[in-house]
Amino acid sequence: MTTDQRGEHAAGDSVAGKRAKGPKDQKGSKGSKGSLSRPLMIVLATAVGAAVANRFYIEPLLSLVADAFHVSSTAAGLLVTSANVGYVIGLVLLVPLGDLVEQRRLVTLMLVAAGVVAAACAAAPNLPVMALTLGGLAMLSVCAQILVPLAATLAAPEERGHVVGFVTSGLLIGTLSARTLSGLAAGLAGFRLIFAVAAVVMVVLAVLLNRVLPSTPPAQQQGYRALLGSVLTLVAAEPELQRRMTLAFLQFAGFTVLWAPMAFLLAGPPYHYGALVIGLFGLFGVAGAMAAPAAGRLGDSGRGGLTVTLSLAVMVVSWGVLALGGSSLVALIAGIVLLDAGFQGAHINHQRTVFALRPEARSRVNTAYMFAFFLGGVAGSTLAALVYDAAGWTGTCLLGLALAVPALLLWWLWTPRRRADATLQDVPDAGA
Repeated sequence: MTTDQRGEHAAGDSVAGKRAKGPKDQKGSKGSKGSLSRPLMIVLATAVGAAVANRFYIEPLLSLVADAFHVSSTAAGLLVTSANVGYVIGLVLLVPLGDLVEQRRLVTLMLVAAGVVAAACAAAPNLPVMALTLGGLAMLSVCAQILVPLAATLAAPEERGHVVGFVTSGLLIGTLSARTLSGLAAGLAGFRLIFAVAAVVMVVLAVLLNRVLPSTPPAQQQGYRALLGSVLTLVAAEPELQRRMTLAFLQFAGFTVLWAPMAFLLAGPPYHYGALVIGLFGLFGVAGAMAAPAAGRLGDSGRGGLTVTLSLAVMVVSWGVLALGGSSLVALIAGIVLLDAGFQGAHINHQRTVFALRPEARSRVNTAYMFAFFLGGVAGSTLAALVYDAAGWTGTCLLGLALAVPALLLWWLWTPRRRADATLQDVPDAGA
């Protein structure tokens, strides 16, 4: 830790009381190390993974849906658009409610509603109904983005990075494994089965979380419209949030650059894999998700800045390894693990930092951060489709590198000027 960082940390201690007087943060601060039990962390990670998986189940099922509803593949492909639109609506309109509504009740209602909508997806009689219900399910899947800030609130300050890393690993595992699970279920009983299973899982998790989560009093008393408007105010007031949003955009864009054209690479020469084997490649990314808790612990120990630097450097290196994966299976798998580990290590420390900026507004801060994150994913998948058609796998890897290098350079060169009253509690190296 540098001299400036030590001074910054000391200043943070002096204003800690001012920054943490919200009821939610007091709740999290009362505990000591280990105050958030391991079983509860596992339940939260499972709920986060299961909720976010709802958004991705449809992707490997499009051809089956097209056949079942007798529509074109282009029309069926609009279901992915419906899910994306629903997710954006949920990010903007539902996630901020985590600061306004008691979170245990909010999470319970959202999971029950997700169960009902998932059942409607399973029973959808035609494509328009499927698109409508799928959009609703994706909108409710943002419950995961309420649970992650809630975990940060319940954790003691000295364990917050580890807890956020552990719970967020559930999100990445859910994202990567959803397509595999969906494909397996479709092989057993068609495209409807996975949504029927999801309906049951959502209701079970709603009951379980309602029993095990403590009550967290709302942090805000303002109206809903003012709550939504305050998201933009928070972004304008927090240079550190702006930096982390920019990095999140670039990182998730690079992440989707890998996964968007992966199926085309694996289906063609030299691999010639079928759909089931291609779906299993998502499980290699799960290995990268295991870096999340370790990255969180490093942040808790005051080495978050170093962790982000190393993680972004690993993402840069991974694209060189992935370029070799055009003809080498070992290189392809190694590159997947490296990219996912680097992505997750930086992402966890970004979240740990932005959650510390405004303890009383964690859900709204997460709304802003994840909105930039998601936009990066949309940009990355769009660019990847264009580049892969024009320049193949080598061009795709160069695109990924073109996103990873600026992220690393921005991290090194852009150090926001921090206001005296915006010092980060328990994040001494946030501006490093």
